[in-house]
Amino acid sequence: MARTAEQKKARDGWLLSLPALTLLILAASGPLIIIAIYAFLTAGEYSGVIWDLSFKAWFQVLFEKDIFDGTVSLADAHLTIFWRSVRLSLLTTLLTFTFGLPTAWFIATRPLKQRALWLFLITIPFWTNLLVRTFAIMEVLRVEGILNKILTGLHIIPEPLQILYTDTAVLIGMTYVYLPLMVLPLFAAIDRFDFRLIEAGYDLYAGRLTVLRRVILPIIRPGIVAGSILVFVPSLGAYVTPRVLGGGKKMMIGNFIELQFGAGRNWPLGSALALILLLIVGIALIFYVRASASENKDG
Repeated sequence: MARTAEQKKARDGWLLSLPALTLLILAASGPLIIIAIYAFLTAGEYSGVIWDLSFKAWFQVLFEKDIFDGTVSLADAHLTIFWRSVRLSLLTTLLTFTFGLPTAWFIATRPLKQRALWLFLITIPFWTNLLVRTFAIMEVLRVEGILNKILTGLHIIPEPLQILYTDTAVLIGMTYVYLPLMVLPLFAAIDRFDFRLIEAGYDLYAGRLTVLRRVILPIIRPGIVAGSILVFVPSLGAYVTPRVLGGGKKMMIGNFIELQFGAGRNWPLGSALALILLLIVGIALIFYVRASASENKDG
């Protein structure tokens, strides 16, 4: 009797989730299947695809053939874009953690009535369109922007710095955009932290760095991993911020994929690049799942 009731409950759960699953399959899996098919077809002359099986797009991801003598060499531009995307995403994750941990700690140690206000201030940027926020950072970083005016006014630098349209500008912009995604998971982890453990560490003659490394960081590790994934994944596929702050000169994977479906008119190559991006994101998510499973296993 109990087993029958449990089966009925499971069946009802599946029926309730059927509309959402159907929408997910049609809206997410459908386009993904199309992209996977396009990656193994031949590029059309003026965009689109020709329905002939080909692995040329995958070859073009890493290699290029000289149009004159037919020699094959590494596609340095593609590899540079891949390396820039991964490097900037990792640096963005590191910077958001560096700034996010003290911020989350500050919020979690405020009186209960004040925390809601600070969390509200952290989430305010989400109320503004990403493009607007990116243009705001652009106004700060440009040659006649606020940052250069302050630095030159204080005589810290003799002349304005050219920060805009560089990797540094893209890194600053992505750090600003994705910082709340690091702060919120860290706050959730620190909010459950038992601060008596810090007192116990000091009683055992541990210094501040030792307490941070041996007590605080291991306990809030789930928040660190969750925040890192939430920052790394969108940073890797970022399009708007690199496009505006990089000025089209400092491409990342997202911009490169868009270029193939636009001016490049090479849909199979764009599809192959999109699948590679999906693979990288999948590896990051597998790391997150394994880390979460390890935390649950350890209690």
